[in-house]
Amino acid sequence: MFVPHTHDSADSIDDAMEASTAGVRALKISMFVLLGTTVLQALVVVFTASVALLADTIHNFADALTAVPLWIAFVLARRVVSRRYTYGYGRAEDLAGMFIVFVVALSAVVAGWEAISRFFHPVDIRNAWLLILAGLIGFAGNEIVAIYRIRVGRRIGSAALMADGVHARLDGFTSLSVVLGAIFVLFGLPIADPIIGLLIAVSILLLLWGTVKQIGRRLMDGIDPHLLDKAEHALENATGVTGVRTIQLRWIGHRLTGAATIETKAVTLHEAGEVAERAEQHVRKELRNLDSFTITPVQADHQH
Repeated sequence: MFVPHTHDSADSIDDAMEASTAGVRALKISMFVLLGTTVLQALVVVFTASVALLADTIHNFADALTAVPLWIAFVLARRVVSRRYTYGYGRAEDLAGMFIVFVVALSAVVAGWEAISRFFHPVDIRNAWLLILAGLIGFAGNEIVAIYRIRVGRRIGSAALMADGVHARLDGFTSLSVVLGAIFVLFGLPIADPIIGLLIAVSILLLLWGTVKQIGRRLMDGIDPHLLDKAEHALENATGVTGVRTIQLRWIGHRLTGAATIETKAVTLHEAGEVAERAEQHVRKELRNLDSFTITPVQADHQH
């Protein structure tokens, strides 16, 4: 609840998950479990008039929706590049992510507005015990998804899927805050419901802000400097490489592509080609989700 996380596709997909049908299945099943949880909670919202539950329902809906760009990623990954889309279709993930951000942001604003209006126009919370049940349903849905993702992630060796499982477990505690609000209502403190609703709405917007920054960085071809450091270190440790002049990386969906210019003391073109090949192998060992990577070898004593 207190440390916003994003659902960036690069963080949510790794080599093991992409190569495994179990990983894809886990993604789909998780999405439908969270959607089912959302539907059940939405029904209870009608019978309780709770804005805290409304905000939590939107939160779970947001988590279910974030699986959509990943699903698109797996579908489009099977399509070959064309003369129109020479880099493939990976950017569709970012477009889907932008749409989801817009939908969830709009929903969060509505939930926040409703919560604020309740401070000035209080509404009696009906069926508080039903509200407790709905909060527990939200917690159970997230916990089921968490356990499933973590187990499948361990089995197929996907750190990304396990991390998503931990995120789902943390999100379950947001649903428990609805239970806490319902208990306060039962003890004659109905003001707790809009307070918790507003806090959840704010947490959704904080989560979305992290996602917006990630998508914006992607669209600007931004890259984590740590990835550049890893690639540069791998190049420098390759036999025959005396220095790295330039290195570039960019995301195409959840896959990396890039280029580098290395310095070598190799005399013949054949030797330079072998050095470049070894350097590329080193980089691919460090960056498992690397697709195209072009290496240009130049003589160490030559300048640009």
